Amino acid sequence: MLVTTKAIVFSALKYAEADLIVTCFTESSGLRSYLLRNILKSKKNTLKTSYFQPLTQLELITLHRDKGTLEHIKEARIINPYQTLHTQVVKGTLVIFIAEMLKNSIKEEAIDKVLYSYLENALNWLDNHEDIANFHILFLLKLSTYLGFYPDTSTIDKEYFNLLEGNFQSSSTNNYCEKSKAVKALKQFFGIDFDAVHYINLTKKIRLNTLNLLIMYYQLHLHNFQKPKSLLVLNQIFQ
Repeated sequence: MLVTTKAIVFSALKYAEADLIVTCFTESSGLRSYLLRNILKSKKNTLKTSYFQPLTQLELITLHRDKGTLEHIKEARIINPYQTLHTQVVKGTLVIFIAEMLKNSIKEEAIDKVLYSYLENALNWLDNHEDIANFHILFLLKLSTYLGFYPDTSTIDKEYFNLLEGNFQSSSTNNYCEKSKAVKALKQFFGIDFDAVHYINLTKKIRLNTLNLLIMYYQLHLHNFQKPKSLLVLNQIFQ
């Protein structure tokens, strides 16, 4: 079945001598993987490798057979072309980190247009703003809403963050209860949008610890979640 859909690239991996396996989150069909044959060698191929950089937003015409195998892309074009995400070092590092987090977090093929809209809008915001040091923390916190484990904030005034239960408590009840400056920092991100993120003033160490707290939270709530390899580079960039 031919399908025309918007898509966000999560990854592109070389396969064999000249092929790519591209994983995209599509608006119409959820998570999909495509085999692009001979794209690395053929100069006549209408599909360009530059289309499949991490988090590029595309419009695809695809052949979906829905048999659990790799699908095929017939045509692709870039929509919402980025001005800064693939050219600025800091933003480029964030892009790699976010793409890896998304690939490690979103595993289902289920259609989720609300999640797609969130990703689209967040990436466009990142492309058009410069004060972005706290962006990835708010991005991951908001993403947890769509993944089904956004923390319960009804008792946010309590000191302990129970990562296992996803709530705030007045005392520690298990080994996953945290009481730290990172927890205090994380509380500042609840209830705000991206336009307010630059008002949160964190030291580099607290920002790093807050990010690590969120990643631990993801590890506890997502089956087979793997800590992103790009985290080390990201931490060096924001030192």
